[in-house]
Amino acid sequence: MVKVIASNVRKGNVLELEDGKLYVVLTAESFFPGKGTPTTQIDMRRISDGVKTTQRYKTTDGIEKAQIDHQDYTYLYDDGDSLVFMNQENYEQLHVPHDLVGDQVAYLQENMKCEIALFNGAAITVEIPQRVILEIVETEPVTKGQTATSSYKPALLSNGVKSAVPPHVSAGTRIVVNTADGSYVERAKD
Repeated sequence: MVKVIASNVRKGNVLELEDGKLYVVLTAESFFPGKGTPTTQIDMRRISDGVKTTQRYKTTDGIEKAQIDHQDYTYLYDDGDSLVFMNQENYEQLHVPHDLVGDQVAYLQENMKCEIALFNGAAITVEIPQRVILEIVETEPVTKGQTATSSYKPALLSNGVKSAVPPHVSAGTRIVVNTADGSYVERAKD
């Protein structure tokens, strides 16, 4: 563990608090009043169960910053109980619980490169690519005269997720989708 002063804590840092649990920093803001002690307010989410908490520290207080190891892994398959990833350097397999990936599990594709954050050899976060290419399985036919750029129609994608696509896009078209919210980005260039 490394101690850092509260005013140096940044979004995305992983901290280990007095309760022995790990927290990911959502926001960290320092306050410097004219009179009184400067403080830093840190909004965090406990990694183990997702509970959010806010702590206030003196800006000079020491906080334990966890040593997190970020490694690239390749997604292999879903074995029913967990998601299986493989380390590209030593070919070791890592089993990750579904809830660590959350709703983005629908966008995982075989051989997809992902970044996994490890703490003491256990996965704590999985970051999948921001965009994936999927095929439209089903959508409404093109409506003649519908040319408004802001109008979208519902579409079912090859991974089972529903999205909204422009009127000119038809079933069988491969599109780029944002994995954060499932939104249409553009037609695939392949």
